[in-house]
Amino acid sequence: MPTPLSAPTIALIKATVPALEAHGLAITRRMYERLFENAEMRDLFNQSHHGETGSQPKALAQAVLAYARNIDNLGVLGGAVERIAQKHVALNILPEHYPHVADALLGAIGDVLGAAATPEICAAWGEAYWFLAELLIGREAAIYRDLAARPGGWNGWRDLRVESVTDESETIRSFVLVPADGGPIARHEPGQYLGFLFELPGHGVLKRNYSISCAPNDRAYRITVKREERPGTPAGIVSHWLHRQAGPGTVLKVAPPAGDFFLDRGTLAPVVLVSGGVGLTPMVSMLETLVAETPERETWFVHGALNGRVHAMRQHVRGLVAGSDNRHLHTVYAAPEASDRLGEHYDAQGLITADWLVQTVPPAATYYLCGPKPFLASLVNGLHRRGVPAERIRFEFFGPADELVEDERQAA
Repeated sequence: MPTPLSAPTIALIKATVPALEAHGLAITRRMYERLFENAEMRDLFNQSHHGETGSQPKALAQAVLAYARNIDNLGVLGGAVERIAQKHVALNILPEHYPHVADALLGAIGDVLGAAATPEICAAWGEAYWFLAELLIGREAAIYRDLAARPGGWNGWRDLRVESVTDESETIRSFVLVPADGGPIARHEPGQYLGFLFELPGHGVLKRNYSISCAPNDRAYRITVKREERPGTPAGIVSHWLHRQAGPGTVLKVAPPAGDFFLDRGTLAPVVLVSGGVGLTPMVSMLETLVAETPERETWFVHGALNGRVHAMRQHVRGLVAGSDNRHLHTVYAAPEASDRLGEHYDAQGLITADWLVQTVPPAATYYLCGPKPFLASLVNGLHRRGVPAERIRFEFFGPADELVEDERQAA
């Protein structure tokens, strides 16, 4: 554990909360501008989160503010530390990268706050930054050691070969990946993701995370990727390349499984897997695992899609659910087409709601949710307002989870 923060530092950090509330986003935007002047540092990050939406600077601004507000009660930030550490492992962040971030952050504080960023304030934030950095470095080192020690495990980037490609819908395609060296793979936790490094002509180094959409095994991973609608945007560059270019035999650079969103396999309590769009990928991994390991566990698979043309893995999920009174499937289409038949292809029209979930599934169930931000914001906040305890609402968000949860403790 790092040396505890001093009382004067804690007092100074708390005193900066109003300034962070007013200028936090400007500080984090400026921090990334400074950091990305170094091409090596820029290549460490997923640039699709730094484009026109600026989701990563917003998420970091909220994280910095939460850190300052809770600097005297850091226990509430344990979940955030674990999430960040897992993301860093997928990006292959190492201890030598942290000084660059420190310089960029402290420089940005000075740039934005000007004379208000006194030497005492900057020194306090330097101490606070390194306290958190040492926590993350320690946790990340433990994750790296665990991954390397597992059967089939590794650190850094490993070459995985595309073994097969399957069209799951008009916009979603699955890729089965096996090690190019012929060895085994590390078993993932159902719900985790893989980090990928791409070097594409004209675009340089790009990094992405894709959820694993199959149950844990020793031979292969499957990822299921949606082709983004805007190919020229940062979010669409890699998905379009994968759909166009990544056929059988293509070799990809892949980090080992990571992520703190995964199925609790130590209980037989009811589970509800709720997804929107391509958010079904980690849920399929969980469902396959439940069928294989605990078929007696009551399971609900609730999925929302626009229509049948973009509904991925429909037959696969239906086959997993079939033949058991313990497994339930409910599909909702927002805008069904003439070829979509009610009662056969989908069960209801509209959107999945927190009211329907609470009224339908067992009251002691744990919810796992994944999908677009509006989908998650509605359900996470809706379930919370309807009395579902926070520990039974678990969610994964594809990207920084900024402005997603209303409750300050969860947001932290």
